[in-house]
Amino acid sequence: MRDPSGRLLKLLSLLQAPREWPGAELAERLGVTARTIRRDVDRLRELGYPVHATRGGAGGYRLTAGAAMPPLLLDDDEATAIAIGLRTAAAGAVTGIEDTSLRALAKLERVLPHRLRHRVAALTEAAVSLPPQDGAPPAADPEILALLAAACVTREHVRFTYTAAGGDRTRRLAQPHRLVTAGRRWYLVAHDEDRGAWRTFRADRVSAPHRTGVRGPVRELPGGADAVSWTMDALAGGSGTIRARLLLHAPIAEAAEHVTAWQGVLEPAGEDACLLHTHSDSLRFLAHRVALLPVDYTLLDPPELAPHLAAIAARAARAVRDFPRRPSR
Repeated sequence: MRDPSGRLLKLLSLLQAPREWPGAELAERLGVTARTIRRDVDRLRELGYPVHATRGGAGGYRLTAGAAMPPLLLDDDEATAIAIGLRTAAAGAVTGIEDTSLRALAKLERVLPHRLRHRVAALTEAAVSLPPQDGAPPAADPEILALLAAACVTREHVRFTYTAAGGDRTRRLAQPHRLVTAGRRWYLVAHDEDRGAWRTFRADRVSAPHRTGVRGPVRELPGGADAVSWTMDALAGGSGTIRARLLLHAPIAEAAEHVTAWQGVLEPAGEDACLLHTHSDSLRFLAHRVALLPVDYTLLDPPELAPHLAAIAARAARAVRDFPRRPSR
């Protein structure tokens, strides 16, 4: 890369990635020698960019955080993604950052090129969010989310108080693994150190978290599951105080193609049927989940769910009572 200024900007863009770059890899990316990379790094330092270098075979270069760090370089896609993310956060599921997100968005849009401002405006106008409804899930505390996210990265054990659905409060020691968001609700997937098992915690029920400074081993979820799949399984089969059981009139292989983990856990029940186990904190929400099933089913328990399903069926029947409509003359 012959243009020194363009090469310097490209080097800076690479160094902003959250990783350590071997000098040989940077030289290959930019089509220069390792000596040129060292000179360019010195030039970035003169400009105020805190580039850290590690010696040795496993060493390399990385950009560290600094109070006097000049502005970040963003390509078009990155700038657009940040702007859309800030707009979403302004409506969002995290308490206390709505105004902050709007202020940050205003600053970013002032420096966006016209072509990007037009793109962001088009995308955000086309995508709208429903306003919060009565009984909507409580939003999570941004400081707690930030602490848990940092602990996920460092594998650091965290102590916190957890309030269960029934109101019981317990003090937990866990090694955070991942944060998962589902709509307006956040979940922490973590290894419960006291119980020696993996658990999924609702972030809005976590309070008084404290980082212990003790790091745990690298852990993987059982069965090679990813955090999203694990959380979906937990929501379908392990969370909630109301448990329901339904007989699905379809072979388990057929039902498994249509019933997601969010809707429940399947169990064989003969050649032409299977059982669905599902949980929730609300009978009304559980009824809507069951009503979405794409196969015929019979409710086994609990009996308290029957009136809610009957109400959904009655509303649907009234909605189509006059169909097909007679053609007007």
